[in-house]
Amino acid sequence: MDLGIQGKTALVFGADSGIGWNTARILLAEGATVVVSDLDQSQLDNSADQLEAPYGRLHAFAADVTSAASLADLHTRVRDAVGEIDILVQSSGVTGAQGLFHEIDEQGWLDTIDVDLMGPVRITREFIGDLRQGGWGRLVYLVSEDASQPYDDELPYCAAKAGVLSFAKGLSRTYAKEGLLVNTVSPAFIHTPMTDAMMKKRAEETGQTFDEAIASFLDDERPYMELQRRGEPEEVANVIAFLCSDLASFVNGSNYRVDSGSVATI
Repeated sequence: MDLGIQGKTALVFGADSGIGWNTARILLAEGATVVVSDLDQSQLDNSADQLEAPYGRLHAFAADVTSAASLADLHTRVRDAVGEIDILVQSSGVTGAQGLFHEIDEQGWLDTIDVDLMGPVRITREFIGDLRQGGWGRLVYLVSEDASQPYDDELPYCAAKAGVLSFAKGLSRTYAKEGLLVNTVSPAFIHTPMTDAMMKKRAEETGQTFDEAIASFLDDERPYMELQRRGEPEEVANVIAFLCSDLASFVNGSNYRVDSGSVATI
C-alpha cells in the first residue's frame, strides 16, 4: 500500500526495538527518510544496522527524553543530517514504579512521570516548530490501554499515559488548521522486551514456565483480550504508519486501540 510519504522525513523515538523499530522499518519501506532515537547509542546502532542494509535513508542518534538539553542537541544533529522533520513518532517509555498505591513512594511517581509524560512534552516542545512548517505534519504518540483502563499495580504509568492522551487531544485542536494532525495509538500486552521482562518476573515468582506465565496473565489480568495472545509489534506499527500517512488526512485527535479487545468499555 502506498502511504503517500515518499520523500517525507520522520523521527521515531524508542526505536531500538519493538514497536518503534517496526514503525521505522515500515516508514523506510514506504520511501521516507527516517531518524531513529533511543537512550543507548550502542544498542541503537545495532538495531539500526538491521534497517540500514535493505533501505538506506537512515540515521541513528541517541538522546535522553528526560533532558531538554539532550533533545536540543538531538535536534541539531537531526537538522544537520536531514533538515526539518515532517513526521514525529513518540514510542519511548518505561513501565516505571510498580506496586499498590501505598507501596510506591513519591520518587517512584516522579521518575515514571518524568519519562512517560514529561518526555513526550519535552520532545514536542523541541520539535513542534519543524512539524508546523510546510502545511503538512504528523505527530503520533504511543499511549497504552492503561490510559483508559488503569490497573492498580502500575498507577504511575497509567496516570502518565492518561496525561499523554489528554495532551495529544489538546494539541490536535491547536495545530490542525496548520496541517499538523495529532493522534495516539493504545496497544495492550505486545510482544516487546518490556513485556518479556514482565513475564520472566511473573514466571520466577509463580514457578511457571515463561509460556505458562503468559497464559495465566491473560486469564487473570487481561480477560477481555479475546485473541488470547500477545500482540506483535508490527501489528501496532502498521496502525502508527497509517496515522503517519497521507491516507489518514482526515484523522485528527483520535486514539486507536490495538488491544485485542482488552479495554472493556466502548
